[in-house]
Amino acid sequence: LFVCIASYLLLQVHDRVMATVESPSPGAENGTKTRQRLEIDRLFEALVKLAGSDLHLKVGQPPIIRVKGSLQPLKAPRIDDDQMKRLCLPMLDDRRRRILEEDGGCDFAYVAPVDGVNWRFRINLLTQQGSLGLVARRVNNSIPSFEGLCLPPTVERLCNYDQGLILLAGVTGSGKSTTIAAILNYINRNYRKHILTLEDPIEFVFTEDKCLINQREIGQDVKDFAIGMKHAVREDPDIILVGEMRDEETFMTAIHAAETGHLVFGTIHAASAATTIGRILDLFPEEMHAALRSAIANNMKGIVAQKLLRAEGPGARERGLSRVPVVEIMFFDVMVRKLILEAKDSELGDHIRKSWRDGMQDFTMSLKSLIDQGLIDRQDALEIAPNREALMMALKGIGVS
Repeated sequence: LFVCIASYLLLQVHDRVMATVESPSPGAENGTKTRQRLEIDRLFEALVKLAGSDLHLKVGQPPIIRVKGSLQPLKAPRIDDDQMKRLCLPMLDDRRRRILEEDGGCDFAYVAPVDGVNWRFRINLLTQQGSLGLVARRVNNSIPSFEGLCLPPTVERLCNYDQGLILLAGVTGSGKSTTIAAILNYINRNYRKHILTLEDPIEFVFTEDKCLINQREIGQDVKDFAIGMKHAVREDPDIILVGEMRDEETFMTAIHAAETGHLVFGTIHAASAATTIGRILDLFPEEMHAALRSAIANNMKGIVAQKLLRAEGPGARERGLSRVPVVEIMFFDVMVRKLILEAKDSELGDHIRKSWRDGMQDFTMSLKSLIDQGLIDRQDALEIAPNREALMMALKGIGVS
């Protein structure tokens, strides 16, 4: 059924694209600037209409989309080298072409119209075995609320700090960017502050409510991250989004901004809240670790780690959910700071479990809550649980007192 629907949609959108290419764009007569649709837009349209999250294009394979966490090939011809170039290269300006040629890949945001609505996509172009490839992530047009994302209520506490560093941890595709967007939009709706973002590329575009919001894209609005952060401290921001903590320079710049009175948000690739500390230290030589532990303990306010799991159950069907986040939250209380300063990171997980009354939770507690709400399948939860036995005990009502 999926293949039949996908094939029908591709045929329909192909006809529309050809009609668009062969006829003048609306507004062309009166001089209005309208972007001509590209061949690849038909694939983005299929992605949106099939409620997919990602589009994969690889030479030698048909287009593949991810729906509810699973990869599904479309019933379409396999893509060859020439077609891949026709699909991908028209999206690039001179700067992006140069980056692709020099680095073997590039990231950027792209907008494609679907039934009169402009949808944003985060694009990564790559080369593999000498051929061009593409992975595109669909970005929701609206920024969901905490409730819409099924985030725990204590996430709201992260919005109330005036300064410090807050990190979102998880693997690629775990929903970190969406959670940060929800946090910033909550602040936008409730506080009068200046939010400044440095993104590569810009994903969610915010609509100003109570906040003044400036979004800068690396490469387009500012040459690089270092220059962007140099400017940022002179632009009177209350809140700074620095994007992904990829290297030593990024983290040190974020810590400095937090020390000078800003609330800084960032993302990092780490498996859990507790292991995030080690992930940060890995960016630096060992002789700097003691000083870094002090900086982390004194400036970090919280770490949210999350994974995405397929939504399956009566609660999920009632709310129309396809995937939900499994969330671990660690606030930096006195004990967390003490354990970090003493390099006892292995004890952080146990402290999180014991501090549930203070709003913390580990993955086991989150999985149990999602099962109780009918949002995920019990077997799916047991398969991804970091501690299967602990989850089974929790489901039997046996837990930490």
